[in-house]
Amino acid sequence: MRNIIFIILLFLAAAFVFISFGEIESILETIRMGRIGFILLALLAQMAWFVVAGATYLALYRALGLDGTIYKMTLLAIAADFVNIVAPSGGMGGIAVFISDAKNCGQSTGKVTIAGMLNLFLDYLAFLVVLTLGLIVLFRRNDLDPSEIGASAVMFAIAIGLGFLLYLGSRSAEKLGNALAWMARLINKITHFVVRRNYLKEERAHEFANEMAEDLKSLPQRYRSLIKPMLYAFVNKALLMVILTVIFMAFNVPWSAGTIIGGFSIAYLFLIVSPTPSGIGIVEGIMPLALSSLRVPWSQAIIITLAYRGITFWFPLAIGAIAFRMLNSNPK
Repeated sequence: MRNIIFIILLFLAAAFVFISFGEIESILETIRMGRIGFILLALLAQMAWFVVAGATYLALYRALGLDGTIYKMTLLAIAADFVNIVAPSGGMGGIAVFISDAKNCGQSTGKVTIAGMLNLFLDYLAFLVVLTLGLIVLFRRNDLDPSEIGASAVMFAIAIGLGFLLYLGSRSAEKLGNALAWMARLINKITHFVVRRNYLKEERAHEFANEMAEDLKSLPQRYRSLIKPMLYAFVNKALLMVILTVIFMAFNVPWSAGTIIGGFSIAYLFLIVSPTPSGIGIVEGIMPLALSSLRVPWSQAIIITLAYRGITFWFPLAIGAIAFRMLNSNPK
């Protein structure tokens, strides 16, 4: 079964790359135009982003009483990012990578699921802070559009929904089970038209809630243990903005703090709320518009966007495929 899933995901990744081959060629050509020293610095920052992602999971694991190493967590985080791209599922596909590893290592799948949900929640929380700053920048420059306001509202709603589920689980396993069962029924109604059967088991939702509730209830007493992963979440966003800044420097494009924060905020916002995997096709269209509204010349905005996406999307996709292969060949 593991080999079948691996083959399917690699097939999806190959199809994804094939469909986007023209864009990859454009990105590689664009990166060649940049100053090599700055391009390498941006790649180094992206590698640091991988390590910070692993460190975030490791801090959450230890907060929940789970074992792990920075190497293993980094590998899992990179592989999870790969799965989220080729099989988009709102971040749940990536959590499945951690759950599969937990089963192989004899760890609690409930705790691992909590770690994954907390990671998503802290990531969204950190981004909402940056997004708020970005919206302020756009508002002060009279460049705030209805589409950006609407997308921001969706982002806030997602974060609130995820936070509500975590809060519900910390108060009552029964209420969390009812909420998960309702979500399972909704998903079953949607998928029934395709597979002609229930895709999820409602009773499993209650079992899963019971597994998670006890650990969620203990988190308020261990809130200090969440400070470190929260800080890592902010470092995560800071590194992405560093990459964007370095790319501006690589192509000799003038920039300001407002330009970086505003451009990054809109790009990352549409990456999250986009219906396409990691915003493919959407971010490439929105980000140049956002940068040009922030006084970056259109031709340079396109170059910045292509280089930024090459380093923060296509490079991690390639590394993620390798990480996923390593985990599949050595599940322990």
